[in-house]
Amino acid sequence: MTRSSRYGAPLIAALGLTVALAGCQRLGYGSQSAPLPATPTAPVASQSLEPLQPMSPTLGPDGQPIQSAPLDGAQTNVAAVDPSAGTAPSGPPAGAREIGRSDMLGGWSIASGADNCKLFMTLTTWSGGYRANSRGCASPQMQTISAWDLQGKQVLLKDASGATVAELYATGAENFSGRTTSGSPIQVYR
Repeated sequence: MTRSSRYGAPLIAALGLTVALAGCQRLGYGSQSAPLPATPTAPVASQSLEPLQPMSPTLGPDGQPIQSAPLDGAQTNVAAVDPSAGTAPSGPPAGAREIGRSDMLGGWSIASGADNCKLFMTLTTWSGGYRANSRGCASPQMQTISAWDLQGKQVLLKDASGATVAELYATGAENFSGRTTSGSPIQVYR
């Protein structure tokens, strides 16, 4: 064995190990980076909240405020109605806006009586209209909503059998008011 081969192999191995370790340090394996400085935060301020503004009255399909029962439990006078007289079909209220199917798509909020829940409408065809569903409604009537349809300026909310649950008219860009088939006022908005 020659002297160069006896020292050459270990020298090459040591040199290779040195290069490998130097490469690791260059990639950051051997050193730790300095921690980032803390971000300054603004102090939290507190102040009293202003009182809530009273809600605007719910509007009926005719655009007039809907009268609700008195809160003190007092009786109100109600005129008698002849059930055999029927009802004449009422047209859209004055000021009802023109709407298209795409105006109805997406998520909405429903307010009807004590119910405040969500309504979702799509353009998937369904019995007598398009697919809809309600979420979080306490009222059995609102829970049955499964379809919607557009007839002129009128939006009809329907149950799975295609029976009308509520009739609505646009009173604003994203606000619809009307009545359920049981006579309760209903508002759909976002």
